[in-house]
Amino acid sequence: MADSPTLADTEAQALIARLREEGDALRAELEETNQGVLALYAELDIQAEQLRQASDLKSRFLSYMSHEFRTPLGSILSIARLLSDELDGPLSPEQHKQVTFVSNSARELSDMVDDLLDLAKIEAGRITISPAWFDMLDLFAALRGMFRPIVDASAVDLIFEEPQGLPRLYSDDKKLAQILRNFISNALKFTARGEVRVSSQLEDDGQIRFAVHDTGIGIPGELHDTLFEDFAQIDSPLQKRLRGTGLGLSLCKRFAALLGGRVGVESTPGVGSTFYVVIPLALAQEPGDEA
Repeated sequence: MADSPTLADTEAQALIARLREEGDALRAELEETNQGVLALYAELDIQAEQLRQASDLKSRFLSYMSHEFRTPLGSILSIARLLSDELDGPLSPEQHKQVTFVSNSARELSDMVDDLLDLAKIEAGRITISPAWFDMLDLFAALRGMFRPIVDASAVDLIFEEPQGLPRLYSDDKKLAQILRNFISNALKFTARGEVRVSSQLEDDGQIRFAVHDTGIGIPGELHDTLFEDFAQIDSPLQKRLRGTGLGLSLCKRFAALLGGRVGVESTPGVGSTFYVVIPLALAQEPGDEA
């Protein structure tokens, strides 16, 4: 005759049954959670694809519109140049003033178009770096010649400190020139009198620092962190008079990153500003690049 189950056996069986039920419930809960996570991943993938498509559409739109603007802008600038040169007859002083206004406005719009086109290229991943060996004396000479007509007509001195004992650089000189050109242009715009000084110096970590210092209006400290964001502009009477896209400094930041460097600003209202870019002396070279 079989032994009757003891109280301990009954309690053990009840515990096993309860644990089995709790395990089944936990398994079901985990399965439900797993399905929820998978659904969330799928939703995130869909949203990421939508964002990619929207970004691609924006880049294509900016690129298309920029190209479409170039032709009429080129025509306006050419006609303004012909009128200013008086090839079709002399102009009165007032007419010269009007032609200069048209030419300056068209040039400003052309600069905005260039900024938008650069932004579209960067976001689409179509901006490439073309490093080569170059001398900073040549870079400064080119920038000095570019800004001479502007400086000659202003009350601001543009000073380039001669590089002393600095080696040649292996980088993209055109991208670096574009960064410095933007810094200098902004400095001249926001400096009514005094000077704009361009300098370069070696850093301790194999990098070089280019700085553009001005004696202009200066920028409050709370605005420093936003200056290099897209479409950021300073709220000042001068800014209202001098229009722009607010993309110049943002593009400088992106170009500096492509060159393996960074940008920054030091400024005090009423004293002046220093915008700088720090890049490596040499980007990573491919075999056979050494000159």
